[in-house]
Amino acid sequence: MGKKIVKIPKNLSEEETLEKIKLVVDRIAPKYSFSGYDINDIKQEAYIICFDALNRYDECRPLENFLSVNLSNRLKNFIRDNYCKSSNEDKRKIVCPLPLPSNDISSDDSMPVEDKIFISEIKEKIEQHLPAHLRMTYLKYMSNVSVAKHKKEELLNFIKSVVLKENINNEEG
Repeated sequence: MGKKIVKIPKNLSEEETLEKIKLVVDRIAPKYSFSGYDINDIKQEAYIICFDALNRYDECRPLENFLSVNLSNRLKNFIRDNYCKSSNEDKRKIVCPLPLPSNDISSDDSMPVEDKIFISEIKEKIEQHLPAHLRMTYLKYMSNVSVAKHKKEELLNFIKSVVLKENINNEEG
């Protein structure tokens, strides 16, 4: 593995560059300590980030501003990558939400079997096509929890459209 050469800005000496890096690291790194990382761990990462950033430094800009922005962004990424880990299973749950709980209508003896079948088919269709932004409203509505009027109207309009499509499909078939 070869040595990586750090580009020192032309308008600054090596000592001045190190002093500016130390100043930025001492000011910014303490804001980003978390979990099992103490301040010294974060400062070490911060120095590495700053030395790496020097190779991308545009000498027309102030060095401290460049390092501050770069260091803050990279430390945020470091925290996100090392503290907010989520499994592929968690990501899959966001894309493909868990099935909705069902209200069991099979125990209602007063309802004819044909109606029970029709209602469960309609519920299945609704739940299959239910947009993610309406899931919580649907769950609340089905559990008799109060729902904001505009959300309830949006949900009911969606349900009507599903029922209408199902009725049209039944009449055609």
